[in-house]
Amino acid sequence: MADLKSTANSSVKATTSVQAKKSSNIISLLAPIICVVLGYIIWRYLIGANGNFSEPDMNGGFWPDHKGPKSALAGIYEGGIIVPILIGCLLIVFTFVIERALTIAKANGKGSNAEFVRKVQFFLADKNVDAAIAECDKQKGSVGNVMKAGLRKYKAMMTETELTTEQKVLAIQKEVEEATALELPMLEKNLVFLSTLASVSTLIGLLGTVMGMIRAFSNLGESGGGEATRQLSIGIAEALYNTALGIGSAALAIVTYNIFTTKIDGITYGIDESGFTLTQSFASLYK
Repeated sequence: MADLKSTANSSVKATTSVQAKKSSNIISLLAPIICVVLGYIIWRYLIGANGNFSEPDMNGGFWPDHKGPKSALAGIYEGGIIVPILIGCLLIVFTFVIERALTIAKANGKGSNAEFVRKVQFFLADKNVDAAIAECDKQKGSVGNVMKAGLRKYKAMMTETELTTEQKVLAIQKEVEEATALELPMLEKNLVFLSTLASVSTLIGLLGTVMGMIRAFSNLGESGGGEATRQLSIGIAEALYNTALGIGSAALAIVTYNIFTTKIDGITYGIDESGFTLTQSFASLYK
């Protein structure tokens, strides 16, 4: 019995059509750094432009002390140095939302996965494996890729004479599992950024809020009269701007993360259904 299993396993390894996909991590490595730098540039040179303030700090520098914002947008500058980090977080969320949306759209294939599986079932019932493989080429996507890998093994097992039906079914199942193991990581890749920013953005916003309140009450104690009121309003504005940006980034990350995981679950279900279709079809038609 052990020899038979060994023969089945060696057959699978020798004829497997599953190949590891080459993928680059360049986006995940560079995007966060670029987004944070871009966040600072937006805060410093766009929102914090001299013309946006009635009393600009002409000396410039890393963090100019501009006063008197002329618009609500310019008022965001008073949120302090935490604001560019939060803008960077928001840009990171947008970046990976677009990247995941494109990837998952490609993984969904060109039509309904449920309809695709039904077509393959019809072709297999007629023992027309080539037509089923051609349908995979039309469908593409993760379900189509896994089904195609399984169908190639399915076709090879049809002419295999040394293995039992059970061993052939196991060989097909193993091929599907290997193809699935290569597809799923590509679907889930980079989702960690959205799940992380869902909580980290809120914490960074809270940090900016605390710093703004500290600044507000510190200046309140040092100033008097109308200047005290002004300094208090600046500190509160700093706190609220940070809170708003942090909550906004976190909310976007949470919503998009849940949307993507739901879509991935649907694709995963289609992959599982395709594997079940292949094994059950072979077991019933080639006893």
